[in-house]
Amino acid sequence: MTDRQVALVTGANRGLGLAVAHELHDRGLDVVVTAREADAAAAAAGEVGPGVRAVALDVRDPLSVTRAGALIGQVDVLVGNAGVLLDGGTDPLSVSLDQVERTLAVNLIGSWRVAQQFIPGMVTRKWGRVVFVSSGTGAFSNGLFPGAPGYSVSKAALNGLTTMLAAHTKGSGVLVNAVNPGPTRTRMMPSAQGTPASAAKDIAYAATLPDGSPTGVFLRGERQIEW
Repeated sequence: MTDRQVALVTGANRGLGLAVAHELHDRGLDVVVTAREADAAAAAAGEVGPGVRAVALDVRDPLSVTRAGALIGQVDVLVGNAGVLLDGGTDPLSVSLDQVERTLAVNLIGSWRVAQQFIPGMVTRKWGRVVFVSSGTGAFSNGLFPGAPGYSVSKAALNGLTTMLAAHTKGSGVLVNAVNPGPTRTRMMPSAQGTPASAAKDIAYAATLPDGSPTGVFLRGERQIEW
């Protein structure tokens, strides 16, 4: 682990990802802002503050992720925020399966791809923090939300990935957890009451947990919740 931890945030050019980048930068981390387009990443990095790096990273594209990994190098904190909600207002029997596939490609497979790129280095260095931005719509304790079926299934699967990666890395110094930020007012949910800045504090809490903290858990703020 370096003296100044490097934090990579996916989907950080706007909304919640941008707020998380701000929060981690304010906490003294060396932040890397990523987005699908290099120009969008650069604009966001300039907004966050001096010294913030910008890298193009499309979680759907294996070559893009590999290139980003080569450019960034060591990552100590990974926040998997990139996500899409394409099927709001549909139902499980009529939703376009093309929409479901595109949702899974970003929310699940994209997160998995980025994890495979950056977590092995954390394990080698024996320290790391991984946070996946999930949702209450994907919690079996709530009941998956049928009004956005592809999105809900993708977040339930992301929760499963969280527990699997946590079990695989347990004892390595790497903590892998998921956060339910609650309904947050972004382009995805413009009418939500929660602010990105408030949700970003919850994500930053999980991203800066001290050694010995739980791994493989679902967090809402500083509280563990049921999957």
